[in-house]
Amino acid sequence: MNYLIVYAHPEPKSFSGYLKGRAVESLEAAGHEVIVSDLYAMGWKAVADRDDFPESDPNETLYYSKASREAYAEGKQSSDITQEQKKLLWADAVILQFPLWWYGMPAILKGWFDRVYAFGFAYGRGKHGGGYWGDRFGEGIMKGKRAMVAMTVGGRMAHYGPRGVNGSIDDLLWPIHHGVLYYPGFDVVPPTIFYEVGRVDPSTVEALTEQYLERVLNMADADPIPFIMQNGGDYDDVQVLKWHLNPEMCGHALHQHHPAFISNTWLGVSGDYTPRHIPPTSRDIEKP
Repeated sequence: MNYLIVYAHPEPKSFSGYLKGRAVESLEAAGHEVIVSDLYAMGWKAVADRDDFPESDPNETLYYSKASREAYAEGKQSSDITQEQKKLLWADAVILQFPLWWYGMPAILKGWFDRVYAFGFAYGRGKHGGGYWGDRFGEGIMKGKRAMVAMTVGGRMAHYGPRGVNGSIDDLLWPIHHGVLYYPGFDVVPPTIFYEVGRVDPSTVEALTEQYLERVLNMADADPIPFIMQNGGDYDDVQVLKWHLNPEMCGHALHQHHPAFISNTWLGVSGDYTPRHIPPTSRDIEKP
């Protein structure tokens, strides 16, 4: 398989950097092809602006989506955007590797999507009319490819559980999983998340790394999050899920086939969100 790792961490010696390096080694040893877009090392321009369209008229008002559509269609995008699009088309599996910063991805990674997901490339594709709103949410240019979030978090897992003070981790990942990844057609593999990474000791680092490598090497066989397709007949002509479907569900699970996925468990199966971690734990924490 062809793997693209989009990596967004400013410190190469970080735990995230270590995971990235080990993933590349393991994938190549297993016979896979790997490309890494190391955004900080590349000096990636995170700001979407007129410079993304070198041949645009500076005297005209900039409508970014319109300019994006024209530049993509005419092959006049900034060269760095075009190169990243080629990597996405080449890849069979994409891994987004980043630390959770202020409840989301680092700005440099958000800027990567803002610029690389051009109009006509990642959105604005397919038939539009009637009840059909284009090739998106299960269809699109990335259909048949797989994607996974690999995220490091400073806080405890319990803080990101159903009753955690930070909100459910699935709430925080919904814009990425369902929007950024499922929207253009990726099959979204459940995320790999590491909590309390600032407190891990060397033995725990190795144990967590082995868990991560197993997830990475088996991406092709993992069951994806069972999101409901937009154009499969389950949504009405204004893209609202039909009322007879999943009547007992709420929130993000409403937009998944049963059994729905939530982090660390499947809906309907008891989850363990007590203040401790999936073994091996980074430190012992007493139950309340």
